[in-house]
Amino acid sequence: MSAPLAETWAIGARISTYLLAGVPAAALEASPSGKGRTVRDLFAHIHDVRLLWLKAARPDLMDGLEKVGSGSRADHATLAAALDASAAAIERLVADAAAGDGRVKGFKPHVTAFVGYLLSHDAHHRGQVAQALRVAGTPLDKKVSFGLWEWGVR
Repeated sequence: MSAPLAETWAIGARISTYLLAGVPAAALEASPSGKGRTVRDLFAHIHDVRLLWLKAARPDLMDGLEKVGSGSRADHATLAAALDASAAAIERLVADAAAGDGRVKGFKPHVTAFVGYLLSHDAHHRGQVAQALRVAGTPLDKKVSFGLWEWGVR
């Protein structure tokens, strides 16, 4: 069970990075309501929440990982690298938990629910990104919009 669960997490995480790649650089400052978190902040938040869970559950997997933080000036490459690194660490956490006792320290009830929780968190903020882009007048390209659902090729 550990391999499919970790793979499911990895696919979902790659969808977030795929979305980031479809965001025009100028649109990183857009926000869902015209105020609040920007698109850049939303991607930073996805990464930073992953780090919060790693710190609580598996601090040994945080080597080399740093918070991006709200209000950062991170560009696409920096955000993508951060998302990829935190996704890989979470994938390791998930694989190890699934191969072990099925638990993630600090999270109830089990690792499968943990994956569902993090996938839901990422997806919620991906929706906010799409909304922010619409509000800013730069909606996602249709190819990217449909690509978010192509889990079999991501």
